[in-house]
Amino acid sequence: MSKKVSPPVQQVFDAFIPEYTQIPLEVFTKPFEVLVSTMLSARTRDEVTKKVCEQKLFKKAKTPEQIVKLSARELENLVYPVSFYRNKSKALKKLAQSINDDFHGKVPQTREELITLPGVGNKTASLVLARAFGVPAIAVDTHVNRISNMLGWVNETDPDKVSALLQEIVPKNQWIDVNKYFVSVGQKYRSKKQLKEFFKSKALL
Repeated sequence: MSKKVSPPVQQVFDAFIPEYTQIPLEVFTKPFEVLVSTMLSARTRDEVTKKVCEQKLFKKAKTPEQIVKLSARELENLVYPVSFYRNKSKALKKLAQSINDDFHGKVPQTREELITLPGVGNKTASLVLARAFGVPAIAVDTHVNRISNMLGWVNETDPDKVSALLQEIVPKNQWIDVNKYFVSVGQKYRSKKQLKEFFKSKALL
């Protein structure tokens, strides 16, 4: 039984669903592509990450084995211009090597195994589980965090704690949808003022 909150979960989803437009990185659904695009998206606009992955990186290398075979310079050029591209290319090489060595070249399908990979935390693991494997998970990024707090559902900023609290509030069959709809709304209404006005127009505040 989910914990009751105000505004009710279904009222929020009913308001958010019509606002939904596809998040750029949702185009990636294969496990390794979800993992890589999520890693590269840190502090980089989704649109930039999507373009880099679609037009450069995944045209050259789509598997851990192919990533490992690239030289450091090649990989840097392929992930440019994502922010911190040199550091991210090194992290990506370590990630690919770990998947090759520890999981026979296949992205693991459990949270426990995913978070053993270098550079993979709970948010990234949740996105891989949800988008690639259809496993119920709530990935908490800045949009999910901010909106959950503004709605009054949580009073917490630590992403892992927010995720745990949301799991008590949102029915399990809607966990995957939290990131999908909250991020879409957060990207559409970027300022706190815009979000408040939207919430008020839907009687959510």
